[in-house]
Amino acid sequence: MSVSTFLFLFPVSCFKFLYSKFYIPHTTLIPSLLLCYTDRMNLKEETNSKPTYISGPIKRDEMMLEIKQEMNDRMSRIGDDFTRGFEKISRLSNTVTIFGSARFKESHPSYAKAREVGAMLADQGYTVITGGGGGIMEAGNRGAFEAGGTSIGFNIILPQEQAVNPYVSDSIALRYFFSRKVLLAFSAQAYIFFPGGFGTLDEFFEIITLIQTEKIPAAPIILVGDEFWGALDSFVQHELLERNYTISPGDEKLYTVTEDVQLIQQIVDGAKQKRITEVMLGS
Repeated sequence: MSVSTFLFLFPVSCFKFLYSKFYIPHTTLIPSLLLCYTDRMNLKEETNSKPTYISGPIKRDEMMLEIKQEMNDRMSRIGDDFTRGFEKISRLSNTVTIFGSARFKESHPSYAKAREVGAMLADQGYTVITGGGGGIMEAGNRGAFEAGGTSIGFNIILPQEQAVNPYVSDSIALRYFFSRKVLLAFSAQAYIFFPGGFGTLDEFFEIITLIQTEKIPAAPIILVGDEFWGALDSFVQHELLERNYTISPGDEKLYTVTEDVQLIQQIVDGAKQKRITEVMLGS
């Protein structure tokens, strides 16, 4: 746009108004207006009037095809987790799964107790299975390993990789938490829970629910740590059973709270003997 056209479009009355009200000299006013307009012209030249798509909008059919392909790939990975896991479990016997926090250091009392329990189980001929990580998992594997027993870790692949502890005699790296939970539950003839966080509590409530609803065979559930598990035990007894009736009488006996390693051994051995008797009577 030429200067003459611009001046034509800008009414003379506007010049007079600006000059009379704000005493802006015409020698300053006109260049300022021209500069403002020029800036606006430059912005317009640097802005696309219409967005440019690299490949155009994705069509519905193409999107559904991508989703289907991703589902197929994911199902294949899930199947691989279960195939490798169950192949491993099929070669094991007398298994006990240990759960607990991955955060406890070697100096923590629960670490020492889990190490002691792992050694006891190995001495009694049991295979110790954990999630393969640190903390309680490491302690349980370590106790079994140092006692010369079989120590297995079902590890999980994470964005920030969870390293397998050095005390497993064999391990499997799994992609999904739920497939690992299934394998840890399916593989065990007894479940031993040490203090832990949300993950440990999640595994405890899932397993006790599966046993309560008879979706998996009954097996001992042992909660190690009177102080840690005492509040939960009180909640189950008083809130769930007595006050709100949200569980049935007897459900509160599906688990045992103890710190006595000898009692843990007796409970696990008793369950093993019961299974042997059931098999013999069944045959």
